[in-house]
Amino acid sequence: MEIIGRQEHRSIFNRLLESGEPEMLAVYGRRRIGKTFLIRNHFEKSMRFEMTGSAGASLSEQLSNFAAALSASGLVPIAPEPPGSWQQAFQMLIELLEASWKRRRTKTREVLFFDELPWLAAPRSRFLPAFEHFWNHWASKEERLMVVICGSAASWMLSNILGNKGGLHNRVTRQVRLTPFSLREVEEYARLRHAKWARKDIVELYMVVGGVPFYLKEIDPSASVAQNIDALCFRAESPLRDEFNNVFRSLFDQADRHIAIVKALASKPSGMTRKEVLRYTQLPSGGTLSKHLVELEESGFIEQTPGIGKTSRESLYRLIDEFSHFSLKWMGGKPHKKVGHWLAVRDSPAWRAWSGYAFEGVCHRHAQQIEAALGIAGVQTEISSWIHVPDKASGLPGAQIDMLLDRADHCINLCEIKYAEAEFTIDKLYAEALRRKISVFRQVTGTRKSILPVMVTTYGCVKNSWFHELIAAEVTLDALFSEK
Repeated sequence: MEIIGRQEHRSIFNRLLESGEPEMLAVYGRRRIGKTFLIRNHFEKSMRFEMTGSAGASLSEQLSNFAAALSASGLVPIAPEPPGSWQQAFQMLIELLEASWKRRRTKTREVLFFDELPWLAAPRSRFLPAFEHFWNHWASKEERLMVVICGSAASWMLSNILGNKGGLHNRVTRQVRLTPFSLREVEEYARLRHAKWARKDIVELYMVVGGVPFYLKEIDPSASVAQNIDALCFRAESPLRDEFNNVFRSLFDQADRHIAIVKALASKPSGMTRKEVLRYTQLPSGGTLSKHLVELEESGFIEQTPGIGKTSRESLYRLIDEFSHFSLKWMGGKPHKKVGHWLAVRDSPAWRAWSGYAFEGVCHRHAQQIEAALGIAGVQTEISSWIHVPDKASGLPGAQIDMLLDRADHCINLCEIKYAEAEFTIDKLYAEALRRKISVFRQVTGTRKSILPVMVTTYGCVKNSWFHELIAAEVTLDALFSEK
């Protein structure tokens, strides 16, 4: 199948492939994000050897798989006897590659691909020491060789490979973190599948499954987005029915703690401080919580955003994984036998409230597109949200800002995000609330920057007197589909 998007990553891959030097590329990102597909398809013509680790497999089973991979690669006609250790396995690989190069008299660049490295390097497997020796004493001297290592457990990859303090310290020549598709890439994927959906429908699909290729692969292009959501999530046989628990348990050894943090953040879409996460989850304080937060952030489930005038410990953590949000809100009950469950749900007041938060999350993920639409793509900008809890000391009311663009050119864009079925109308009550919000923000932060309010909506705003009085610019749904 054709590769969608990933242009920046593919450019990096090509530069490494053409560098003429030994290269070790590390690719990581959450499960289902398309790492293996991208690597296999991009390096298809250069792939010489590929092996994938198996979850929970014993050392002897992994080594048997290694022997089978040698045969599948064409390095040997039939699978040899499995080696007794990873040290022997890599020595076998070296000898077979050298014999192949000598026989074919080739200096063509070739790729060795080790997929799901965390599963290969299980405790007591001795994989990492053997891999270190393989790279340091042989592969790093072979100009015709490129080694690609890949893993879904981002925290493991960061700790054991990219942050390695031993023989692999600074040996990775390039690292790539794969992230979900953007709206533009999802639209491209849908068109490739011949889906005839409007952009608002694509946004609704994105609010449910995000830009995760594995989830998008399950769509039926002949059905509507609402029908697809119903089939993907709400029936006993739905492919995503148990996905929430499965994906966390496949990534983290202490998955219950990670799930507790995600549930906490899902309960407050605007974000929580570290202290609030502790209070909600009742998890032990200290380094353990910090470690779990980093693991979730590096795996692409949450993000930490700074706040104007706040310390690092007052930063907000937000759940940014769309499917986790959706699953926790809507998929907790029993499967629905009746077709059309989601069609009925999406007309409810609960859906309308949830869709507003979900659209806000999509906008945060596409903040660079919003910056481009405002003409500030080249301006250094800090992106965050902002909350003021009312307190007796100041006497100021509470206020919340969906998105702040704190700019280096002495301006702050205060973004109001609204998901509407038609043009959004700023009425008298909304105008008063916005004026109050701007006033509270100025007083609490003490900022002297110019505040430029922006409306980010699906179809724009009615251009009435309140719009012209209060709003500096507007961004519509179409802008979210632009390139970065």
